[in-house]
Amino acid sequence: MESKSLFQPIKIGKIEIKNKISMAPMGAFGLVDNEGCYNQRAIDYYVERAKGGTGLIITSITKVENELDKVVPGVIPVISTNPGRFIMTSAEMTERVHAYGAKIFLQLTMGFGRSGAPGTLLTSQPVSASDIPNYWDPTVTCRALTTSEVEWIVTKFIEGAEVAKQAGFDGVEIHAVHEGYLLDQFTLSIFNRRTDKYGGDLRGRLQLPIEIVQGIKARVGDSFPVGLRYSVKSCIKDWRQGGLPDEEYVEKGRDLKEGLEAAKILESAGYDELNTDLGTYDAWYWSHPPLYQKDGLYLPYTKELKKVVKVPVIVAGKLGIPEMAEKALDDGSADMIGLARPLLCDAYWPKKVLANHPERIRPCIGCHTGCLGRGFEGKPLSCTVNPAAGRERYYEIKPAPESKKVMVIGGGMAGMEAARIATMRGHQVTLYENTEELGGEVIPGSVPDFKLDDRRLLDWYRNEMKELKIKIVLNTKVTEDIVHKENSDVVIIATGAKDIKLNLPGIEKDKVTTAVEILNGKKQAGENVLMVGGGLVGCETALYLAKQGKQVTIVEAKDGVLKAGKAVPHMNKIMLIDLLKKYNIKTITGNSLLEVTDDGAVLIDNGFKKQNVSADTVVIAIGFKSDRELYDKLNGKIADLYIVGDAYQTANIMDAIWSGNEIGLNC
Repeated sequence: MESKSLFQPIKIGKIEIKNKISMAPMGAFGLVDNEGCYNQRAIDYYVERAKGGTGLIITSITKVENELDKVVPGVIPVISTNPGRFIMTSAEMTERVHAYGAKIFLQLTMGFGRSGAPGTLLTSQPVSASDIPNYWDPTVTCRALTTSEVEWIVTKFIEGAEVAKQAGFDGVEIHAVHEGYLLDQFTLSIFNRRTDKYGGDLRGRLQLPIEIVQGIKARVGDSFPVGLRYSVKSCIKDWRQGGLPDEEYVEKGRDLKEGLEAAKILESAGYDELNTDLGTYDAWYWSHPPLYQKDGLYLPYTKELKKVVKVPVIVAGKLGIPEMAEKALDDGSADMIGLARPLLCDAYWPKKVLANHPERIRPCIGCHTGCLGRGFEGKPLSCTVNPAAGRERYYEIKPAPESKKVMVIGGGMAGMEAARIATMRGHQVTLYENTEELGGEVIPGSVPDFKLDDRRLLDWYRNEMKELKIKIVLNTKVTEDIVHKENSDVVIIATGAKDIKLNLPGIEKDKVTTAVEILNGKKQAGENVLMVGGGLVGCETALYLAKQGKQVTIVEAKDGVLKAGKAVPHMNKIMLIDLLKKYNIKTITGNSLLEVTDDGAVLIDNGFKKQNVSADTVVIAIGFKSDRELYDKLNGKIADLYIVGDAYQTANIMDAIWSGNEIGLNC
């Protein structure tokens, strides 16, 4: 594929960017020190993307103040805490980024307001445009900022832009008339009930972002670009409720008509680019699209935006497929392509496209587990499929001091990652797999149409095994004797996990099957399905069946679905729950399977009350149990013996890849 448009230069204001690929802004959780300045991890992280060929890097949200909208120190950058130190640490970053021909903008934010979690992220009462409920805890009311407080924040934006220019940044991007963050709360009528100059009609609600851009331009000059992170549509169905794709609802935030009108006002005020998406926290699966969203989901809206503004429109939103990114430029849906998670997964996305090797691009699977999900767990930014993201210096693949003979047993994600990394370090690796193909539990897990990204990852791993010429032995169940005969220096057990079996009356009936058997096509579901287990596997399998027209009921022992197992990131969770409702999937919580009958099943609740439900298929999806049989036989007999992935502890794709990566790097 020739990508002519992607690699043409473009101007933002008076700054020329070498290509039309932009690193979209993402929260650099944990990549800062206690004074809110970028640390060495951040420098390595951004420089790696510059090395990979990205034309424009837009940094993490960087707070302009931390006195009114107070966040926990050391989580995200704060430019005003210690401006001198901020310049020192950022200057090293900008200098190194520039060495690779890339440009870098600092994203400045007013903060979170109602979108900040009280007590965890925010350390004081949330503030907002008006006295409105907090998103995460509606029992907490945000305090309306006074006019003088808002004016003071405007001065902090201006000072922040000055600091950014001194530090060597090529421009700033204002965060944001976007995603329902604090600045956006001033622009949306649902949140803004003010009667001062920052409220009223659309022009009044846009007064704040207008003052910011005009104040910055007056202070630092017109030659320093000021962009804007911008949501052209809010997708708010109601308070704390988003609207699904193709769903008809009355927009309670910014509809497309208002979004286009606001864009024209903001352009005339002086903004040099619009970095565009859709959504708010209320509709977070638009702002941070999970695997259930389509590729290029913003393009129909940004195509309309481009008709009414002349400044460059940057568009992200699942554009990691090079052909789609190129097409978006060519058909007038975008002027620049923003890549967020695709550049976490693979910092060398641009160079691989330019070299015409898109098959070597490690794909994003839309899980959010390794990136934004970690931020909500109080952990540093990284990536499910790329453990080196955000810790490039520490996870660099270095040649091994001596080449060893490495035996990897199990061809799932953990086994393939361990084999891949060990081979790249110079070890002689043989990968054994019990079945006829590589992939493990991701094979059935990637069957539903909405799991296309998992299939892409599976294809990538299989291709990497070929590219690295790793010796693969399929259809071989490795025994203790085989291990001893191989006499490898290192043995890595990646035997995965097996379905947990239930021992209940009627469980042997033909109507009983497992989610894996359904997804693998070994069993067919009837028209009336009872899904036993409301974790991620159970809910996604239920959705898969419901989309085929089946009547599905989920029974879950906990008081809600998606509460068992590893936490599902918020945007993925709320979209999956909304999709379950859309496809009329019933849920029975606080109940467990007691017996399978000819007519269906008997359930029992926590108070021992029974109920009968009809079903012609009962699908068991209550989790998996580690397969440690071979490891237990070898433990204590081999010095360099390791166990990775689900064989160690059942979890998710991230844990499988990360554990395989760790052992591959250090064996």
